[in-house]
Amino acid sequence: MVIESSLSPSTAIVVTDASIKNNIATSILHMHIANSLLIKTLHHVVFVTSTEAKFFAIRCGISQASDKKYISKIIIITDSIYVIKKIFDLSSYSFQASVVAILSDLCQFFTNNQSNLIEFWECPSCLNWNLYKMVNKDSKAFNPLPVYPCKTSWDYSSKIECNDILNTWKITFQALDGKGRQFLNLLDDNFNIIEPSYAKGGPWLQSFGHSNSLYVCAARAINYQPCSDWLIQA
Repeated sequence: MVIESSLSPSTAIVVTDASIKNNIATSILHMHIANSLLIKTLHHVVFVTSTEAKFFAIRCGISQASDKKYISKIIIITDSIYVIKKIFDLSSYSFQASVVAILSDLCQFFTNNQSNLIEFWECPSCLNWNLYKMVNKDSKAFNPLPVYPCKTSWDYSSKIECNDILNTWKITFQALDGKGRQFLNLLDDNFNIIEPSYAKGGPWLQSFGHSNSLYVCAARAINYQPCSDWLIQA
């Protein structure tokens, strides 16, 4: 099937991969048409996960293949089929921009000809398939200079953003007129003010565990107040 598809001049075989080294992600794709390597694309970026890097490679592959008018069939090959599933998961917020771009390209691709087709194949690296080995080798050939890790890691960036939000929250509610009336300052068991957090999704209800009545009050307030307000009123 692979040999037959690779020989067709109307079929684009897009092999994608990604790797991360020294906190720098490399996204790569090879596009084969009529048994020839026609396009090789390579991108480097920081502050992303390996999943995002692989998703970006798939997005670029679909964009480039669907743009060619003579292509009626696109075959996307990856070692991570779970990444492909995110194209059809509209609830995944971090991928929404890429999903919209991919679906826009596919909409135009199918509008051009309703008989056009796209397929997604999974190729585990352990199979040592030649076309995938070429992509995998290229993705790991890039040797970026090491960068101070805490300044480029995803966790560090998330921490900085969280701290900025907390500082803004403190400044906003320092003045009484910013709080409004009947504002309840929530205290932990050490009588310290409980601060909202975005860490791990912001599970700050656990901070109220020392008091059942406070926990119930907070849960009820959160249920009826927009979480984005970050206010809990008595």
